[in-house]
Order: sequence, then C-alpha cells, then structure tokens
Amino acid sequence: MTNQRLSNMKIFKYILFLLLIVIIAGGIYFGTQDGNYDVARSKEFNAPAEVIYDQVKDYKTWKEWGPWMDEDDQLEITYAEKSEGEGASYSWKSEQMGDGSMKTVKVIPNKEIDQKITFNTPIGDSESDVYWRFEPSETEGKTKVTWGMKGKHSFMEKVIMAFQSEDFETSLGDMYAKGLSNLETEVEDAMNAYEITVDGITRHGGGFYMYNTTSSRMSEIGANMGAMLGQISRFMNENNINASGMPFTIYNNVDKANGTVIFSSAIPVAAEVITPPGSPVLCSYMAPVDALKTTLRGKYDNLGEAYDKAEAYLNENNLVSDPSRNMFEIYANDPGEVPNPANWVTEIYIPVITPSTPGLSPR
Repeated sequence: MTNQRLSNMKIFKYILFLLLIVIIAGGIYFGTQDGNYDVARSKEFNAPAEVIYDQVKDYKTWKEWGPWMDEDDQLEITYAEKSEGEGASYSWKSEQMGDGSMKTVKVIPNKEIDQKITFNTPIGDSESDVYWRFEPSETEGKTKVTWGMKGKHSFMEKVIMAFQSEDFETSLGDMYAKGLSNLETEVEDAMNAYEITVDGITRHGGGFYMYNTTSSRMSEIGANMGAMLGQISRFMNENNINASGMPFTIYNNVDKANGTVIFSSAIPVAAEVITPPGSPVLCSYMAPVDALKTTLRGKYDNLGEAYDKAEAYLNENNLVSDPSRNMFEIYANDPGEVPNPANWVTEIYIPVITPSTPGLSPR
C-alpha cells in the first residue's frame, strides 16, 4: 500500500512537472509573440470627401451605418454633451459585445479623424487608436476612405485570442469592411435626397444680364450650359464686369416631341453693357414678371419632377402660363462651393397671366 502511494505521488509530481513545463513554455511562447497590430480597410466612394466626412464626424450618425448595430439590437449608447469634433465622446453597453467608450482626439476636417477606443473587459481595460483618412482617389470625383485601428495586445489578450475560432485581424477587418459598405449606402442616400416646393405666384424683378444662346438636345443641356457659363464668366472678367446675381437659364423654345431646346445661359449684371460687334456674349434686359415659383433642393436630375409639380399646380389653381414670356431657372448656389448635391438650390419661374399682365387676361 505504501509502495502504491509512493508511486501515485511520483506520478502526481511528474504531472505537476509537465504542467509547469507547459506553463513556462506557453508563457515564453505568448510572451515572445508580437502583440502589435494595425488593421485597416479602404474603399473608394463616388462622393466628395466633405460629404463622407459629414456622415462620420458626429458619433450620433454612427448608429445609421455602424456594423455592430446588426450584432446586438439591445446595444445601449450614451452620448456626451459634445458628439463631434475634438473632445467628442460616447460610450456603450452590450451583453454580447461588452462595454466600452470612444473619444475623438484629433480632427482635420475632410481629411483625418483620430480617436481613442477603450474596451472594458474582465481582465482589465484595453485601449487602442482608431483612425480615419479621407484622400482624393486617382479617379476624379472619387474619395478613398480608410478606417483602421492599431495598438498592442496585452499578454492575457494574446492568450485568449489564441483560442478564438477566428483570428482578431480577420474579424476586425471584416467588421470595418462591412461598416464602410454601410457608410457608402448612407452617403449615397444623403447625396440623392431632394425636396420640391411649389412656392406660389411671385413677382420677379428682372434686370440686365449677359448671355449666349444655343440649340441642344435636352439630354445635353447640362454639358452645354457649363461651357456657355464659362464663356460668359471669362468675358466678364476680361472686361471687369461684375455679376449682380446668380447664373440662370432662359428657355426660349422647348420641343418636347423631338427632345430639343433653344436656351440661353445668363449671368445678371447691374446695368446695360454694350458689347462689340461679333461678340459671342451679348447683353439683354428682362422685364419684371409675375411667375409661379418652384424651388428644387437637390440634384438637377430632379428638375423634370419639379416642372411636373409646377404644371400640376397651374392646372389645379386655374392658372395660365404667359405665352409671351419664357420660363427660366435660377441656380441659387454654386455647386462648386456646395459639395453635397442634396443642398443645391434651383428656382424655377414659369411666367403666368395675371390681371396686371399687359394685353392679356387670365381665363
């Protein structure tokens, strides 16, 4: 019996010795593993950096595209008084993903955002650096967006992650890729948003304007208009002529059946300008006019719907368009200075017959 006990003690000591060797070997193994990481994903957006940045800069917008929102619908989010810019922060609680917080530490608008993220875990808090980069793409009009996180795993984190079914970098990279895809959808929705308002009958004051005229297919109006306004602007700059308002388009003749139009691109000026013979840019005068005003806030692609609503308003209110006057559009802000097309403003004016219209009367 004594021999059996001694034998068992030897076996027990041997097992302890083996466990000690495994622990020491494991400690050496995990201790020598590089715990540094830098995981990032990039995606090209067909949008200006300013529009994308606007969807990222405020933590309150993250709930619309954050990939973790699909993982836990019971996620509790608390925002600090400041939710965007340097010093902004928010925190979260989640039974599935754990608790944590994030703080913005550096911002270069439309270019960079640096943040500190803290995960509250049973083995202690873990802090990492999160970064965003918004860079011009090699393709004109596009922006390369990079979202990443870098830091260093503690010894215990390296041990725990060694037994996970999916490695840390793959899991984090997949999450960031999904987040960028969700963000792209939000950016597209933000750029495609539009609003049409029929403002009613108003009096437009008219005035002098510089212009040039061409005939075009309706589908080519935009391309032609840009070149025409550029020609007018150059003429005005060369002759020290100041604009007195925003550019506009006058529709002289519209042939819907054939899809063609004769139109003038114009820029208002304060007084009459005498142009030299043969000048491609001329000066004219628009008399004050009563018109139905309709405002489109959004892409110019939505102008057709805006005109449809204007026509419906005319019919519903027994109003008649004035055949002696041309309808026109005023571009109330400059797309070059307004990155998000959802904020472009176009005012449509359809002249109407009113009791004050000379020689005409309403029906």
